[in-house]
Amino acid sequence: MRVAVLAGGLGGSRFARALAETIDPAGVTVVGNVGDDLEIAGLHVSPDLDTILYTLAGVLDEERGWGRAEESWNARDAATGLGAETWFQLGDRDLGLHLARTEALRSGEPLSAVTARFARALGVATSILPATDDRLRTWVATPAGELSFQEWFVRRGHRDDVDGVRFEGAERAKAAPGVLAALDRADLIAIAPSNPFVSIRPILAVNGIREALEGRRAPAVAVSPLIGGRAVRGPADRMLARLGGGTGPAQVARCYEGLIDALVVDEADADEDAGIPTIVTHTLMRDADSRRRLAEAVLGVPV
Repeated sequence: MRVAVLAGGLGGSRFARALAETIDPAGVTVVGNVGDDLEIAGLHVSPDLDTILYTLAGVLDEERGWGRAEESWNARDAATGLGAETWFQLGDRDLGLHLARTEALRSGEPLSAVTARFARALGVATSILPATDDRLRTWVATPAGELSFQEWFVRRGHRDDVDGVRFEGAERAKAAPGVLAALDRADLIAIAPSNPFVSIRPILAVNGIREALEGRRAPAVAVSPLIGGRAVRGPADRMLARLGGGTGPAQVARCYEGLIDALVVDEADADEDAGIPTIVTHTLMRDADSRRRLAEAVLGVPV
């Protein structure tokens, strides 16, 4: 079975892992968000791609939900002592990956090729594709003004309410090699339990990707990132309430109107009408058993 997954953030990476643990991992293709990429200390950092990579490789720091496990912080501490800004924290092992990526990109290697090479080096059989090799950046409109994604999310702790989202470079961004083919040949398309506005919408903003889902031949299903109207972590519930008018399954489904055939919701939301067919299960991925249960619910969609 071939499954194409649109994913961003920790929920997206854990869902990708759930699928790769349940079916042949080589049959899973993850299309990752690059809207939250940034240049920091002269390095190109791809936080969502790296979280997916580290999760599938089994080296993610599960407690923090980002970065490498068993990390050290010598470079950060030295930079802090020299007066550098270190609000975006990079551990030593993580820093090594960013150094290698930046060098490769400057030499002309596209992000998709670099990501594939890193996945092979870490023993990941699942294909990880950036939505685009082109520059795409998420900006959020807030009462404090327009902020770059990481300025809002990390530096300001996503405390600011969000009034709108835009994606710089979307009008020129083309799908990375392999993305449209993966969506076309998939037996199932899944949207991970990621923030619809800042994790999934940047992927859909890339030319050709939304159109591929609209013209899909395979069934498509999304997993709600909310349980009982609340996000497991992060600001998805606040954003959905402000930008979508509520935090129920119907509001989540409307984020993907015309793009999905069913919505997977948690048992806490079983009695709410989503406006489209729903699949009810436990959606919180605490361990291997709960990940498998969610993956099997998604894979059970008729193909």
